[in-house]
Amino acid sequence: MRHLGILAHSVEGAALCLRTFCQLGSRQLGPHQHPDVTLDCIALGRSMPAWEERDFATIRTTLATSVARLAHAGADFFVCPDNTAHLALESPGEPLALPGLHIADVLAAQATRNQRRKVGILATKYTMDSDLYPRALARHSIDTAIPDDDDRQVVNDIIFGELVEGIFTDQARSTYSQIIEKLRERGCDAVALACTEIPLLIDARVSPLPVLDSTRLLAAAAFDAAVGHRPAPSWRGGATT
Repeated sequence: MRHLGILAHSVEGAALCLRTFCQLGSRQLGPHQHPDVTLDCIALGRSMPAWEERDFATIRTTLATSVARLAHAGADFFVCPDNTAHLALESPGEPLALPGLHIADVLAAQATRNQRRKVGILATKYTMDSDLYPRALARHSIDTAIPDDDDRQVVNDIIFGELVEGIFTDQARSTYSQIIEKLRERGCDAVALACTEIPLLIDARVSPLPVLDSTRLLAAAAFDAAVGHRPAPSWRGGATT
């Protein structure tokens, strides 16, 4: 089995990815079993000034440090359970020390399997304002939509003010559900929970649309790669095609 490295950028999403990966091991390999996994985390606060400046090169350097440490720990490949971090990972630079799975590609593949035609994107302002998911989903002939300006700000404020700090309230859940309903009214047939903390707040039971859970989908793809059910990844950063 391959050794997984988890590149953590925001703690709650990374913890959910780790827990999901290990739970899959228990279900598929037997009690208390899972492939080796190592998690590396440089505090998100170190990168927040660079995020505000859209300084992807500086953030990529920080993330690359984590990937190098995962390689040193013996990992064979990595995943980054942070959608927004992929904006920096896709920016130009030296190849990363390990190959990895790209979270947007993993989600887009599931949307295709589910025969989705138009997917709403719920994420940080950085991700929603980017072409990260529109580009990944367009490769599968799937359209996308994002909330309007005011709702994007609300979604982002809740992510950074609450979710990444482990705060999950009924008020935030209701607000997100209302925003997802607006995406449904615009013709979306699924919503991508494209911030890895959002699945801790919203799931299929409360969402007006079927959900594409980026965190758990990434963990499942990582497990399949670790046990040999899918090929080893080859992406080492940079834009995907």
